[in-house]
Amino acid sequence: MMATLSWAESSVLSVAVAAVTVLLISSPATIEAIGEVVYAINCGGPAHVDVYGIEYKKDPLSVGFASDHGKNLAIRRVPEQDQILYQTERYHLADFAYNVPIRADGEYVLLLKFSEVWFTEPNQKVFDVQLNGEHLVVHELDIFAVAGLGIAHDELVPFSVRKGTLKVGDESSKFDGTLKIEFLKRHRDNPKINAIVVIRGRIEDVPQLPPMPRMDRPEVEDEEEDDSPEKKIVSEKRRRPHTEPKIIDPYANEDPSSMIFPIFIAIAAFIPLVFCLCRL
Repeated sequence: MMATLSWAESSVLSVAVAAVTVLLISSPATIEAIGEVVYAINCGGPAHVDVYGIEYKKDPLSVGFASDHGKNLAIRRVPEQDQILYQTERYHLADFAYNVPIRADGEYVLLLKFSEVWFTEPNQKVFDVQLNGEHLVVHELDIFAVAGLGIAHDELVPFSVRKGTLKVGDESSKFDGTLKIEFLKRHRDNPKINAIVVIRGRIEDVPQLPPMPRMDRPEVEDEEEDDSPEKKIVSEKRRRPHTEPKIIDPYANEDPSSMIFPIFIAIAAFIPLVFCLCRL
């Protein structure tokens, strides 16, 4: 026999289900396991623990400038709790770098967090990111061009360390235990960084942002069907290719004087006729 719930019990159950639903919807994307966090810095900002439990330390760097101008914006693609990671930043009028100690061999992923909070069009801030003076891992980054204003953007750079050798993609170099992350000034404005994470593991072990928000264009309503001859003529004109040859005007090459001569003859013949009629 199926047990029936009282009104009070049904209300409590409904509230519980609603709370769980809201929690599931608002939670960030989950991954099976996060790799070992070797280094995490909230650049230009205070210490912070994100929704994945990653502990970001306060920015220790004194080179360049720390800014929290991004707090004027609500950063998209991230939970409200973690917007601080994209609202604070460090920038410099020249090249600058963070040095990250790497003590053990293995596979790693460098996670660089960016957001454009100042410029409102592309080609205003463009810079490079390089590792250990040899490996160009981000070339001519234009944050606004790839993400837009106030939208989080991450760059993931896998690398490995083995027996004193740093390998990035197909490139290798000697490694002394320190990963130097360099932000290089180029021809447009200044380099910057919002947050840095180094995780021991692979790409799938790194928390990643959700897909970019869609920039939908307004839909154009379909025109009503009209079988009238006028509508068909207009449609044919629209479909006519630009390469269609123009119709040749048969009178285009005619000499205008040849058309005037017959008119003079007609007038000369008509004047005597009028004169005779007037004398009658």
